[in-house]
Amino acid sequence: MKSVQSVKTGTGKARSTQSTTSSKARKQQAAARVLRRFRIVFNAVKSHFRDIERRTGVGGAQLWALSIIAGTPSVGIGALAAAMDIRQSTASNLVKSLIAQGYVQPRKGEQDRRTTLLTVLPAGTAILKRAPGPFSGVLPDALGQLAPEILDRLDQDLGTLIAALEADTRAANIPLADL
Repeated sequence: MKSVQSVKTGTGKARSTQSTTSSKARKQQAAARVLRRFRIVFNAVKSHFRDIERRTGVGGAQLWALSIIAGTPSVGIGALAAAMDIRQSTASNLVKSLIAQGYVQPRKGEQDRRTTLLTVLPAGTAILKRAPGPFSGVLPDALGQLAPEILDRLDQDLGTLIAALEADTRAANIPLADL
């Protein structure tokens, strides 16, 4: 039989050290379960990006950008950035790489010469044909399949986790493939 000791709390009430220990153990077990789930999510994302790079030779963010450009002929860099939920400077860097590799062709807008419009070249189309889907990545695709109330709860709970981590929120607009 276990012995239960009473411990005086600051309020003068007694509580058992056994219940305190079991509460700590439950909290540690719950934290370990959640950590394992994060590992599963991170591994799925990492494996998908590795598979993309192995099959195509381009990174996940480049593939996503390429797919948006292919699906939206004459898209501009600002619209590409908005579609990927990234900064315009990040989208511009992705596009520069795609142009250098011969996957995308830029041209100046007819009405606004400051605007750069993008078109996928045959080499870019060939990359898309070899690439495993989803082009946006497995995590954005999975999140898109969840019910709004689940997404709201995840958003709130992850906000709490981000606050506990004291994480730099500027990382919110960096593509996962670039982390």
